[in-house]
Amino acid sequence: MTRVLVVDDSRFMRTVIGNALTEAGYDVETATNGSDAIETAVASDPDIITMDVEMPELGGIDAVERIMARNPTLILMLSVHTDRGTEATLDALERGAVDFLHKPDGSDSRTVTHLIDDVVEKVAELANANVSSAALARATASAYAARSESARTRSLDRSQSRPKTTERAVVGAGRGARGDTETSAGSTTVQPGGPSLESRTEVESERPSGTVGDEQPVDLGGCADNPTVVLGASTGGPKIVERVFERLPADLDAKVLVVQHMPSGFTERFADRLDAHSQYDVSEAADGDAIRPGEAAVAPGGAHLEVVSNIGGRLRLRLDDGDRIHGVRPAIDVTMRTAARHVDDPLCGVVLTGMGRDGAAGIEAIKAAGGRTIAQDEATSPVFGIPRQAIQTGCVDDIAPAPKLVETIVGAFDTEGETDD
Repeated sequence: MTRVLVVDDSRFMRTVIGNALTEAGYDVETATNGSDAIETAVASDPDIITMDVEMPELGGIDAVERIMARNPTLILMLSVHTDRGTEATLDALERGAVDFLHKPDGSDSRTVTHLIDDVVEKVAELANANVSSAALARATASAYAARSESARTRSLDRSQSRPKTTERAVVGAGRGARGDTETSAGSTTVQPGGPSLESRTEVESERPSGTVGDEQPVDLGGCADNPTVVLGASTGGPKIVERVFERLPADLDAKVLVVQHMPSGFTERFADRLDAHSQYDVSEAADGDAIRPGEAAVAPGGAHLEVVSNIGGRLRLRLDDGDRIHGVRPAIDVTMRTAARHVDDPLCGVVLTGMGRDGAAGIEAIKAAGGRTIAQDEATSPVFGIPRQAIQTGCVDDIAPAPKLVETIVGAFDTEGETDD
């Protein structure tokens, strides 16, 4: 029986969530704060933990970091939808939590009943996912610590490279409708095969993957002009996407579109974090934006992100609040399909960790349009659903571990050795 640890300083929340999970057939333990959670996690070895973000004595962020360092576990964060709660939730994801749900706070129609239903559904998805404990361990607090240690070095390097652009070509500032959360599902059981796989040496080492302190600059070689990259991710994705942006070389001069399954409010803060850790100018996409080389746009929660033209080296974007696809909005498929339709410059589609099959049709479209396609490998994907579904289409060119994603993306635009024949 799947064991679930429910951590919340509210007795009411512990009771209603615990009862719902018990009725759903799970073996439930509870804890009142982060310190209690650490002790209970050691004693009961839960398969999944639901963790409140803000608690007395020891909060959820620190508890996640300590639990992941000692006993990597699937952790689902529960957070109020405030600026402080949003930032704390993203911090928890950076330290190793795989997903989050926001608690009702009176700002919309969301109720405790909605939260309970979502918790039961999300726990079921996580329980059915083929999750590697080793992959989880490599995406935890040690990577966060490595980032802190190398922050000064990266800051110096950034100051010596070309500055970020200070202007954006914005045609419209309107926003699509917001307020949706992700409710996708998927599981994995197969071993990838067929496309080329990058070396697993670094993945199999004891040092956590995704750490930045000892990674070397990426060699560009001969790269194509005006490259475009579309990144799609879901559960477990934010920390992987952040590490891609940390190492993505400015000299690649790519236009980058990011679709991360995440609700409204969180995507803007997520874009700010990517901007702070990257040499690219990153922002949440607005309707009518024109993205230039060296810039990146994050699809806003609650709206599909479409590419409507590629003229003069600029991608023109549109937001659409139409129906959910695969139960989500934004959907990876929408952005990849429209990019495949309108981008006639070099194009690369990348699917990362997550549940469900969103992105598989997009990868097919990019491949059919002559672009390159990449999927994160199973060993470093906290949840291998999205990459697995893409690989099964037969349209993935390369399967890469998390630490080699940037090299693989750059390699997709390598023109050395090409001829006009």
